[in-house]
Amino acid sequence: MNQSIRTASKREPWNKGKLVGQKAPQRLKNIWAIRVRLQLGERIRELAMFNLAVDSKLRSCDLVTLRVQDIMHGNRMAARAIIMQQKTQRPVQFEITEQTREAVASWVQHARVTADDFLFPNRVRSSPHVSTRQYARIVRRWIGEIGLDASAYGTRTLRRTKAFLIYRRTKNLRAVQRLLGHAKLESTVRYLGIEVDDALQMAEQTEV
Repeated sequence: MNQSIRTASKREPWNKGKLVGQKAPQRLKNIWAIRVRLQLGERIRELAMFNLAVDSKLRSCDLVTLRVQDIMHGNRMAARAIIMQQKTQRPVQFEITEQTREAVASWVQHARVTADDFLFPNRVRSSPHVSTRQYARIVRRWIGEIGLDASAYGTRTLRRTKAFLIYRRTKNLRAVQRLLGHAKLESTVRYLGIEVDDALQMAEQTEV
């Protein structure tokens, strides 16, 4: 056998032992496990960031650049907000639940940020707001603290979680498309991975 062929046959696949593809959405029990841990630890900033990430379904680049005025009108938290997405330059609207409004309001009061300020300012002067890299590290810490493999989840996990739950309850793809701010329905299908999920669900319900 040719030496190059033998070498190629012994070479391990690039993805062996690695998780590839879309990060799985979080289960409700894990969402609550993280939330309760942050509440008990009185981690005000992280609780506001976590709740808002789940509610807003925003990409990390849009979440970290939110300003106070994007979600507050004077001293009152908005029940809904709309922002222009950096990636697509398309507006997207999202709801802000009561528990998130309470968490964010507590953070705003604690941090003493004003309307024009970034909602999550950076503690280091080199950047005016938390960077996407810092946010990714924070998310990995949340995942690890509840005993899960941090490599299996990421910032997109939080973006996908509520959208996935809404789809599972309603099967309304168009609604989820609008909530995620996708230009094409096909993007939403791929993002949620629903074709594979639905196929597995049907298989589980079929007796042979």
